[in-house]
Amino acid sequence: MQGDTDISKVASLLADPARTKILLALGDNRALAASVLADEAGVAASTASSHLKKLVDGGFLALEKHGRHRYYRLAGPHVGELLEALARVAPAAPVKSLKEGTRAQAVRFARTCYDHLAGKLGTELMAAMIERGWLDGGDGTFDPARAEQDRLSAPGWDVDYRVTEAGVSELAAFGIQLDELPARRRLVRYCIDWSEQRHHLAGALGAAVAERSFELGWVRRADNTRAVHLTDDGVEGFRETFGVALLDDGDRVASRH
Repeated sequence: MQGDTDISKVASLLADPARTKILLALGDNRALAASVLADEAGVAASTASSHLKKLVDGGFLALEKHGRHRYYRLAGPHVGELLEALARVAPAAPVKSLKEGTRAQAVRFARTCYDHLAGKLGTELMAAMIERGWLDGGDGTFDPARAEQDRLSAPGWDVDYRVTEAGVSELAAFGIQLDELPARRRLVRYCIDWSEQRHHLAGALGAAVAERSFELGWVRRADNTRAVHLTDDGVEGFRETFGVALLDDGDRVASRH
């Protein structure tokens, strides 16, 4: 017979800054080598090895072996959801250099939340899909009145978003056939974006939109971080397809029209 959940075990794993840096570096669902993760965490290889073992044993990471090399990735979307949720209640880390400030700005502008787009880019895209009538059931906003009950919700279930007939047609033109998406995964879910305090699209559809955006070359991954960068093709593509005007300049500005 098993007792209640032991949250302290999870908390103890997340209490070390090096381990949280490792988890955040893997937040885009890529598999990275132990040496890369040691560099991201700012610790020696031997120390990183100890942290990685604890994270694997704790169910946070999965180990992949390719020959003599070892790669690590998040154990599943539930870990990515937990990281995004915790980020909503965590204080901002102090910025100690221009490099750290640039990286933080990039993460807030556009990033992947496990396998879907988040940040300013993600929330603007979801808002545009709602405004264009591709999605129905909610307005994409986070209700402060529900702040206490929603502080850790990710992805959310309280708003029932659905794809409309117009959305099915427009998404097909974009290159996403809804009937080809995994049936085992809920089609439309959302996360309450920690940096924007609005909804960004998750679920099978959110993953498909992100995958298609990468395929088209509209966004590209940043090195060793979950931030993504908008390309020139992406500026034009998101404007034409979603009616979203985006600027990926030094100010990281995004606006919708």
